Amino acid sequence: MNLRQLEILRAIVRYGTTVATAQALGLSQPAISNAIKTMEEQVGFALFQRLNNRIYPTPEAKLLLSDAESIFETHKRLERRIHDLRTNRAGQLRIVATPPLGYGAVARAIREMQIKKPRVQTFFDVRSYSEVLDRIETHHSELGFVVGYKDQAGLKSETLYRGEMVCVMRPDHPLASHAIVDVKALQKHRFIALERGTQLGNALRLVIDQAEDKFRSAVEVRAGLTACTLADAGVGVAVVDPLTASSSGKFSLVSRPFSPSIPISASVVWAESRSLSRLANLFVQEVRKITDHHP
Repeated sequence: MNLRQLEILRAIVRYGTTVATAQALGLSQPAISNAIKTMEEQVGFALFQRLNNRIYPTPEAKLLLSDAESIFETHKRLERRIHDLRTNRAGQLRIVATPPLGYGAVARAIREMQIKKPRVQTFFDVRSYSEVLDRIETHHSELGFVVGYKDQAGLKSETLYRGEMVCVMRPDHPLASHAIVDVKALQKHRFIALERGTQLGNALRLVIDQAEDKFRSAVEVRAGLTACTLADAGVGVAVVDPLTASSSGKFSLVSRPFSPSIPISASVVWAESRSLSRLANLFVQEVRKITDHHP
């Protein structure tokens, strides 16, 4: 017996007559009678007893319906899931990002998605640049968000933001009075550097290494957010990407343009071999809204 036959069987039991069942299901009375005949032929035993123009289920029919309830529940859940997926109310997102985006724009976008799509389950991790690309290539994550992306075979990308690195410090720091902070001014103060080997650390190091005088950092960290934490604690000043600078709102820091300028870009990447899900496209739109409003 198929699902439609089980639905007819359940409706006959509920309404008690073939006429009422036909009206409820939008079928003709002969169609219901033929359905009963077909089902009884298929199972090889009577499903109903007829008495005074009404039909009553046999014990065998009741047993079948009892077992079929789990099928109806499964079907109902499946229809709800289809509806949720159609309206993007449910599903899964697997996202990975480097720290500058992961601790700022991406985290805020996840919050917005949870407000709009509370039944969406999100899997999120913050990794290094190379690890983000590796997780996209191996399909462990659907979307990757990185700073300083360089084209790579097998991956597609879209640039979401372009800006320049800035110098951050406490409001009472001497450099806070500068309209622009350059390398020469930076050399006179304790400096919190980004680690070599990171995308932003390498870009910053290239500028510092070109300074005429020997330049030495007081502290070296891997992530811009860590640099902001130390700057807020009065350890020194740091040069970080503007996305990190703006996401460190819990700190009492100010930022100033840095010279020479160090351009940065933020991109979303995904595997070329797979099409983005509707949820993934919606999430990229949320991140784009946040980065579009960034100064």
